[in-house]
Amino acid sequence: MSSRDHRRAPLARLCDTLDAIFEACVKFPEPSDSTFFARSMRIALAEAAADPALLTPAERESSVENYRRHLLAADPHGRYAIAALVWLPQHASPVHAHHTWCGYAVLEGTLSETIFKWNGAQHCASATRTQARKHGAVSFVRSGRGGIHRLGNSSDAPAVSLHIYGVSGAQMATHVNDVVHATDATALA
Repeated sequence: MSSRDHRRAPLARLCDTLDAIFEACVKFPEPSDSTFFARSMRIALAEAAADPALLTPAERESSVENYRRHLLAADPHGRYAIAALVWLPQHASPVHAHHTWCGYAVLEGTLSETIFKWNGAQHCASATRTQARKHGAVSFVRSGRGGIHRLGNSSDAPAVSLHIYGVSGAQMATHVNDVVHATDATALA
């Protein structure tokens, strides 16, 4: 095995695990609705996050303007896309829900996650709590406005997170985030 193959082994293992999760859920009309799927995704993310060889130096590169997303792998069947997000201090996502299921794990540093509650009558979200998400923290959310949040880096050091989305790689930029209006997007940040 070459050093390149060895370095990519953690990502290959993650893809193999995700493929097995989908195989185990083949009879579910929507796999992400099952408890097994959510629990298995959390475990897969935690195992991947524990491997320091998961990302290459190029996949840890940041951008001054905003967090940077690196597509790591895309399922050839379009069931998932895996990305690394690199967050410099003060980078943050917009307040958003998801059009698809999503799971993430913090690989390095600390992210701040603000959770929001959707108010359908007022067509906006309100912050309910903010929590620090340190190295190894894992989250999984199903699609819809029941899982509105904002991730950001309020620390003085870079942070890196691993995300798995229920879309093809080509749809990652357009079919994942459901950006919503928030009454107090920075109130708890």
